[in-house]
Amino acid sequence: MRRRRFILGAVLICVLGAIAWYVIPRATRHRGPAWLSSAPTQQTPDAHAPDGVRIKVEVLNATRTTGLARRATLHLRGRGFDVVETGTSRDTRDSTLVIDRSNHPAWARLVATALGGAAVQSQPDSSHYVDVTVLVGASWRPPTQPFHP
Repeated sequence: MRRRRFILGAVLICVLGAIAWYVIPRATRHRGPAWLSSAPTQQTPDAHAPDGVRIKVEVLNATRTTGLARRATLHLRGRGFDVVETGTSRDTRDSTLVIDRSNHPAWARLVATALGGAAVQSQPDSSHYVDVTVLVGASWRPPTQPFHP
């Protein structure tokens, strides 16, 4: 009798393990791991550069975080903006600022929306040869990307 219970328990554990091994990876395949889905996520609006319009953007890192301008550049280029210059600002900022340089405030607002929301100022300057300048602040977080080894 004791031997039957032991065998029955072992078989039950094996069956439950096989079900878990089969079901769990398929349930999390599209959502990602459970610990990621419970974390708050930053929703970036799906703002893209208009077709047939070349919006030249300058991205400056206004923080002490290395590589933040590069991440913002990749993010904006992925949305069709033409980032022609990146660099580091002399001043540091807490929040991101988008500056309209070419009297196209709609373009500056579009860039600000693509970055997840930012303040927009108008400072026309024809010597910059860009339409928009972005000063990436410390509060900006690049959107999360899936890990592909």
